[in-house]
Amino acid sequence: MVKPTLVILAAGMGSRYGGLKQIDTVGNNGESIIDFSIYDAKEAGFEKVVLIIRKEHEEAFKTNLTDKVSKHMEVEFAYQDINDIPKGVSVPEGREKPWGTTHALLACRDIVKEPFAIINADDFYGKDAYKVIYNFLVNDVKDYEYGMVGYICNNTLTDFGTVTRGVCKEENGYLKEITEIQKIARKDGKAVYEEDGKWLPLDKDALVSMNFWGFTPKIFEQCQEIFDDFIKKEVEINPMKAEHVIPTAIGDLVRDNKCKVKMLSSKDKWFGVTYREDKPLVEENIQKMKDQNIYPFDLWK
Repeated sequence: MVKPTLVILAAGMGSRYGGLKQIDTVGNNGESIIDFSIYDAKEAGFEKVVLIIRKEHEEAFKTNLTDKVSKHMEVEFAYQDINDIPKGVSVPEGREKPWGTTHALLACRDIVKEPFAIINADDFYGKDAYKVIYNFLVNDVKDYEYGMVGYICNNTLTDFGTVTRGVCKEENGYLKEITEIQKIARKDGKAVYEEDGKWLPLDKDALVSMNFWGFTPKIFEQCQEIFDDFIKKEVEINPMKAEHVIPTAIGDLVRDNKCKVKMLSSKDKWFGVTYREDKPLVEENIQKMKDQNIYPFDLWK
């Protein structure tokens, strides 16, 4: 059996956080959230991890993460390169920002040849989520029939600012529609979003994508076409900030009946670091889990 691979989106610039949050420590033994993600994935059955990073961050990732992980998992880097765009399109002068997560996904198109899960570097998804996605990738995933672990929107918000989420509509266990909504916040314990200067309510049970997907390599071909069309149009319209994200790509594919996405769920609670102010709560949650022996003191002993 070809075992599935874990792919981690770790090439972001961390502008809202104010630094390279992907490898910032949150555990009492110097662990980042990625350490716990890879540990949970290994326990679920994954044996290989591909980290999508920016080339200039490679040494930092080796020093802080992969030198210890590589003794337990096969590790490979893929590089999101701002110059990896279609012929005839030029990178705007002064542009440093990457082209988004759809473009990041494509960075491993020549590396990953087997079914794979893809996650964000700075999200803590919980052990159960990795078991769910691993089981799906081993038993159910097919070309054009993918999977997504969804989370209740209100449980994915921060008290320190707004976030962007792919809000999902489900029908008969499959994703019917996904809409990328910006400026979602928690006010008075409820999820709301800003539109035209007004705060509007979101369904309290709305499921959102936290970029926890299960794919086959067929997704590369599908996303390449979407990204190429996007970049040819958007570079002229929004040269400094144009970016394309995976939920938008999947939403387009679902809308056009080019794929199906099974909605999976996890019993675990998500938490993550969007803003630096989120970090103490993440540290507290992880310490509680270590105190309960859910995680050992040294993950990579």
